[in-house]
Amino acid sequence: MAETQEGWHTTDDGAKLYTKTWKASGPPKARLVFIHGFSDHCNAYGIFFPTLASHGIEVLSFDQRGWGRSVHTPAQRGLSGPTSRVLADITSFLRSVAPTSTSAPAAPLFLMGHSMGGAEVLTYAAQGAPELRARLRGVLAESPFVALHPATRPFRATVLAGRLVGKPLPHAQLVQRLEPALLSRDVAVQRAFVDDPLCHDTGTLEGLAGMLQRGEDLERGRVRVRGDAGEGGEARLWIAHGTADGVCSFEASRAFCAGLEVADKEFKAYDGWFHKREFLLLSPSIPRPTMRVFAVADGSESEVHAEPGEDKVTFATDVAAWVLARSGPLESKPKL
Repeated sequence: MAETQEGWHTTDDGAKLYTKTWKASGPPKARLVFIHGFSDHCNAYGIFFPTLASHGIEVLSFDQRGWGRSVHTPAQRGLSGPTSRVLADITSFLRSVAPTSTSAPAAPLFLMGHSMGGAEVLTYAAQGAPELRARLRGVLAESPFVALHPATRPFRATVLAGRLVGKPLPHAQLVQRLEPALLSRDVAVQRAFVDDPLCHDTGTLEGLAGMLQRGEDLERGRVRVRGDAGEGGEARLWIAHGTADGVCSFEASRAFCAGLEVADKEFKAYDGWFHKREFLLLSPSIPRPTMRVFAVADGSESEVHAEPGEDKVTFATDVAAWVLARSGPLESKPKL
């Protein structure tokens, strides 16, 4: 298993965010900053980060404001702030790990996010701090929240009412439970997600409105990643989505990627896969009695990548291959 290091990052406004790094065994070939999703935390991705580390990719992540171990009181649950605050937190963390112009040459830096975090990194690639976007070798989004799946989309009137109420009461909390059956076909896996005390399903009206607005802006093309948004003046983008995702829309992700004028972009469809592919059952916050490997009876992919054999590392291997193919010196990288 990869060596890990835990710590705390203090943002520009004094917030204390829990951090964790999964170290490569030798000098890293690449460094990847990972942004988790809604009702999630950075320790809920099990074998994904250690597998990347085994390929020489150092993973640096943090529990976002309002989530995971960055919640210090119940009142802070879901208190992520507006989009400007979310992007500022990503900027603050990136600034703490990105090489400076005076530092020794470092491994190239990548930014990746899942679900809500996937939409955040796509938004960051379009609107984040220019000096930090210029240091990103590539951006990866797993099952990004460009739009909710049609079966789970709220009524437009409900969204508008929530935004109206949220203006005078931005910090009012609202429990928005993720349906476990949409995350995995296995009942035991669903139970493990429900039992994780750090997955609290609680947002604030301001935070939920911001999450919906970010997705809408991406889906409608109001926020777009430019072809020059990356290190060396070139954007490099990888989006992955399971065709059976019942939480975030597969078709919206595919359409978003297709509409981008980015030369180095790839949309990877995982046939029959659900919303999240990492081995969730290895999260240390889940009680040990549930720590077992489960396989879906029909052999199709479940949320947690828990099938027999090598299936459970397929996604991590795909991510590693894409990152490492773009981790050499810029002047020698292949034109794709």
